[in-house]
Amino acid sequence: MKRYIIGSLLTVAALVLVTSISFAADAKSDKKAPAKAEAVKPDDKKAEAKPVAEKAVKGALVDINSATDVELKAVPGIGDAYASKIIAGRPYANKAQLKSRNIMPAAVYEKVKDQIIARQPKK
Repeated sequence: MKRYIIGSLLTVAALVLVTSISFAADAKSDKKAPAKAEAVKPDDKKAEAKPVAEKAVKGALVDINSATDVELKAVPGIGDAYASKIIAGRPYANKAQLKSRNIMPAAVYEKVKDQIIARQPKK
C-alpha cells in the first residue's frame, strides 16, 4: 500500500514539475519585445529607404542552405567566388562546415560566422 501511495505522489510531483517548466518556458518566450519600427519622415522617404533596408539585412541571419547568390553576396566578406562555392557544397549540417570542408579560409569564416546560419529542412 505504501508503494502505491509513494508511486502516485511521485507521478503527481513529476507532472506538476513538467507542467510548471512548460509554463515557465512559455512565459519567457512571451516576454520578448517585438522589434520597434523606425519612423520615416515623409520628406526623406527615398533617402531613408536604403539605410533601413541595409539595417534589416545586417540584422538578419543568412541561411547558407537556401540563400540565393545575391543574398550570400550581401554578407560582408562573401564575394562571387565564396557564394558559388557555398551553393555548390550544399547541404550543410552546420555553418562550421564552411571551414572544415575548405569552402572558405578560417579568417573569412571568423568574419562571417555571426551573420550566417545553416537551417535544416523540415521533414
